[in-house]
Amino acid sequence: MNRFKDKTTSLKDLSLNFNEIEPDLSPKEAMDESNRCLYCYDAPCITACPTDINIPSFIKKIASGNMKGSAKVIMDANPVGASCARVCPTEDLCEGACVLNDASLPIMIGNLQRHATNWAIKNNEQLFEAGEDNGKTVAIVGGGPAGLSAARELARLGFNVTIFEAKEKAGGLDTFGIVSFRLPQEVSLWEVEQVENLGVEIRTNTMIGRDISVSDIESAYDAIVLAVGLSKVPMLGIEGENANGVHDAINFVETTKTPPLREDFIGKKVAIIGAGNTAIDAATCSVRLGASDVKMLYRRTEAEMTAYEFEYEFAKQENVEFRWLTQPMKILTDSEGKVNALECIRMELGEADVSGRRRPSPVKDSAFTIEVDAVIKAIGQSRFVDLIEEFDLSHDRGIVTIDSDTHQTSNPKVFAAGDVIFGNGQGEAMVVEAAEQGKLTAYSIYKELIGENATVNA
Repeated sequence: MNRFKDKTTSLKDLSLNFNEIEPDLSPKEAMDESNRCLYCYDAPCITACPTDINIPSFIKKIASGNMKGSAKVIMDANPVGASCARVCPTEDLCEGACVLNDASLPIMIGNLQRHATNWAIKNNEQLFEAGEDNGKTVAIVGGGPAGLSAARELARLGFNVTIFEAKEKAGGLDTFGIVSFRLPQEVSLWEVEQVENLGVEIRTNTMIGRDISVSDIESAYDAIVLAVGLSKVPMLGIEGENANGVHDAINFVETTKTPPLREDFIGKKVAIIGAGNTAIDAATCSVRLGASDVKMLYRRTEAEMTAYEFEYEFAKQENVEFRWLTQPMKILTDSEGKVNALECIRMELGEADVSGRRRPSPVKDSAFTIEVDAVIKAIGQSRFVDLIEEFDLSHDRGIVTIDSDTHQTSNPKVFAAGDVIFGNGQGEAMVVEAAEQGKLTAYSIYKELIGENATVNA
C-alpha cells in the first residue's frame, strides 16, 4: 500500500514524507557535472537568470574545488540563492537557455547551485560583511525574499537597516509558504541569518499599524521599502465556505512547515480549488499527510493553469487527480456542520478575457456532486490595501505603482518590491524576481540618499 495513503500511518511516518525529495549531488557527481559545462564566454544562462548569477563562474569554482567561492558567486547575485536553487523553474530559465540543449542534456544548474549553497550551509559560512556605516537608516516592511534581498544589499552599502516582520520568523514565502519536501525551512532561515549577521535588525512579531504606526516609521527612517507580499486567500463567495473542514491554502501549507504535523487528513478525501503553484503545494501536502483521494478542481483547462510545469508533473506523480472545467458552486455539510460534499458545475471556455485566457461559463444542466472531507481554497491571494493606503501610495487594486527604473512609489520616501508590485504587466511572481527587485531597490535608495551609483565588495 502507498505509505502516503495508509490509514495506519504514524505521525513519525508523516514526518518522513516531508523530508526533502531531491537528494544532494555527491562530490563526484558535482565534479563530473561541472566538467560538462562549456563555460561559455557570452553565456545565455546568465541572461536567462533574473538575478544575473555568473553561472559559468560558480560552476568552474565547483570544478576546481573552491566551494566557498562558488557559493559566494551565487549568493552575491541572489541573496536567496539557496532557496531559488530548489524552487526556480530552471527548465524555463537558466537550464532552458543552456547551449547543450541542442547537443545532449543541459547542465544541471539548479542542482549544482544547491550543491554549492548546501556546502556553505553545512559549514556555517558567513559569506559577506557589512559596509562602512554611511549614517543613513532604512526600514523594510516585510521580511520575505524581496525584503531580505534589499536588506542584505543595503547593509553591504553601509546603511543601518531594520526589518519589520509580522510573523515569528523572517523569510516570508520561503520560510512558511513552500512545502518542506521541496524547500526545507532551515535553508530559508540560513539566508535570514546571513542577513542578520550583517547587523540588520529583524523585529519579528511586529505588525505595522498594530505594534508601530506608519507615521512613526516615516519619521524615524531616511527611506522605507514596502515588501509585504500578499495576504490571505480570498473568499470563494459560495454557500458553505465557512464550514468546518474548509481551509486557506496558505495557512494549510504553513501548518506542515513546523512540527507537529496534523493527522486529521489520514484516509480523507480532499478537494483543492485552484491550479496555481500554491494549489499544487496544498494538493501534494494533502497526499503526504495521508489523504486517500486528492482532487484539484479548476474552472479552465490544463492550458490555462498557472502552476509551473515541473510542479504539475510532480503532482501527477503523487497521484493527484485533476478535474478541468469544473466550478464549485456549494459546499455541503453534515448535521454537525462538517464538510461532506462539494456541489459543482461543468464549464466551457468562450472568448478571452483581459488576462488573455479564455473566459469560462457554466454548461446548462451539468451540476454534479463530489464526496469530500475537506476543501482547500487556492484561488490566489488578496492584497494589503489598507496598509498601502496608510502609506498614501498610488495603487491599482493593491498593486503598488512604482517608477520601473527606481522602484520609487508615489511617496518619494517609500520604495516597493516583490509581490506588492506584481500585476498589470509589472514584475513576475517568482522568488528569484523578488530577490532581484530587492537588490535594485537597494541600489536606488543608495543613489537617492548618497548621490552616486552603488558598488558592493564581493
